[in-house]
Amino acid sequence: MNQFESKQSQPKLNTDEGWLVQVYDSNRRLLCVLEPSHGWIFLIGCGVGLLLSVIWINAARYSPPLEPTSLSLEELPVLPVD
Repeated sequence: MNQFESKQSQPKLNTDEGWLVQVYDSNRRLLCVLEPSHGWIFLIGCGVGLLLSVIWINAARYSPPLEPTSLSLEELPVLPVD
């Protein structure tokens, strides 16, 4: 048996590498670049927005209804007209 016998090596998946999305127009001009931090910030923003909407809906559901104040014609302020 040869010591330097060739073997088919399996490709290893490197999960430490980041990703990068580059968007080009039809003239091959770079329009924008999306990095991993953009994706994480988008997901965090979606989570915070969802949390705020749930809190807002629950606060509105359990708050007492507002009673409209009715003013008669005598109580209305008089505005001077030039």
